[in-house]
Amino acid sequence: MNHGNKVNHLGRTASHRKAMLSNMAGSLILHKKIKTTVAKAKELRKFVEPLITKAKDDTTHSRRLVFSALKHKEPVKELFGEVAAKVADRPGGYTRILRTGNRLGDNAELCIMELVDYNETYTTGKKAPAKTRRKRATGKKTVDKTETPEAAAPKAKKGAAAAETIEPIEEVKHTEPTAEAAPETPEVEQPGEGTPEIEGANEPA
Repeated sequence: MNHGNKVNHLGRTASHRKAMLSNMAGSLILHKKIKTTVAKAKELRKFVEPLITKAKDDTTHSRRLVFSALKHKEPVKELFGEVAAKVADRPGGYTRILRTGNRLGDNAELCIMELVDYNETYTTGKKAPAKTRRKRATGKKTVDKTETPEAAAPKAKKGAAAAETIEPIEEVKHTEPTAEAAPETPEVEQPGEGTPEIEGANEPA
């Protein structure tokens, strides 16, 4: 039983296992991508990521510690030069494991292990959109009393053309002529209505 044993010995002795991980780490740093089994990749991740973290502090002590693990000058130079500048803003998680299926001979699970910042497919340089909270719509509209009516009015969207202001046309009111405005016409009195008739006025002379 494998209770409490977190280290996968990979069927090798300690010296063989350390040498293998050292060679794999050097190849990963130089080529930025290697093809291996999932079991080896998981052990390599625990081996190489602390070395990348040490490379962020470019001191003589850090270089000696990394060189004692990698055993070669070329990977150390590449790690402290290009790779350290590339992962300077990343707080860990420098590697990625992509499973590619099983091997035909022994059915071992294969994968591609790569450095995260060197994969252009996943790293496009675009930032993730900021998350926005969804507010529940309510029927009442709250207006801040401190704001002026102009500030409380909804603002026009950016880039939209400003609406043209049209002056209102004054309505023409049709007024009917009143009795005072109408021209006065002389009233013709009918005989017999207001004045008394004079005898012999209508008779011929």
